[in-house]
Amino acid sequence: MRVAVLSPIAWRTPPTEYGPWEQVASNVTEGLVDLGLDVTLFATGNSITKAKLLSITEQGYDEDKTLDAKVVECLHISNVMERASEFDIIHNHFDFLPLSYSSLIKTPIITTIHGFSSKKILPVYQKYNNTTNYVAISEADKAVELNYLATVYNGLNVNEFTFVAQPDDYLLFFGRIHRDKGTLDAIKIAEQSKKKLYIVGLVQDHDYFEHEIKPRLSDQIEYLGLAGPERRNELLGGALALLHPIAFDEPFGLSVAEAMLCGTPVIAYNRGSMPELILNQKTGFLVSNVEQAVDAVNNLHQIKRLNCHTWAIDKFSKERMVQDYYTCYQNILNR
Repeated sequence: MRVAVLSPIAWRTPPTEYGPWEQVASNVTEGLVDLGLDVTLFATGNSITKAKLLSITEQGYDEDKTLDAKVVECLHISNVMERASEFDIIHNHFDFLPLSYSSLIKTPIITTIHGFSSKKILPVYQKYNNTTNYVAISEADKAVELNYLATVYNGLNVNEFTFVAQPDDYLLFFGRIHRDKGTLDAIKIAEQSKKKLYIVGLVQDHDYFEHEIKPRLSDQIEYLGLAGPERRNELLGGALALLHPIAFDEPFGLSVAEAMLCGTPVIAYNRGSMPELILNQKTGFLVSNVEQAVDAVNNLHQIKRLNCHTWAIDKFSKERMVQDYYTCYQNILNR
């Protein structure tokens, strides 16, 4: 089977620090290669892969600010579509734009919908609802207007995460610095719990960071910037818990699965996909507000870290994800 994997092109695949869609595209690609498939990855030229690599730019447009994002995206998508006849299937991780080519080529396209930036993009998905194939990354993120081939949870390379039985005495916020991610609530939880908090992630909302986060930084509340794979593993494994007080219905949340792989329980607001990722009172706590989260911090001793680790391996491994996608490919090609 000849598979083309279309990764986003904002960052390297896999990303050096931030880039969740690129990370999943990388995990899919490498897993398919391990299965023995003939895989070509369409990504930035500095990407790292065991597959064949085709690119139209050395760096992503968020890494090289001299690039025009729309131009690079246009060239990137057309690169795979003009080669469509070379593949049995195209696996799209690049949102809705590639769908506009789907009726112009004979090669079937399977699209992993990594979330909806807004309802405004739904008409594109709806237009190609009956001529292409959609995969959801959680049941919670399914749009009622669309037909889905399957739900496939994002999978991680479990070897990149170290199980830690005895953590240090700090809490961790790991994600974009944005109102949607609840950084301020994480600070309030740590302050009321009288616990150290490390904040790690890309500052996406600079006004939010400058006016609501930065003034509250202290010896107790520290912002560490971005973290690469090794530092991420170290911080996640050493934490008492990952705080995930989201203010939106999150489609998945890679850091939630990553934390549990390290044995670290997650305290999350009960929204979006969180009930699918977290076993309440077994691998973490699903709560509704700061006060309930503080209570959860005080009850972390009830959680067995090994349960977090084994649950995450079973549900969110790269191998399970890739096998589920391979089944999807077979179902499409057998029609």
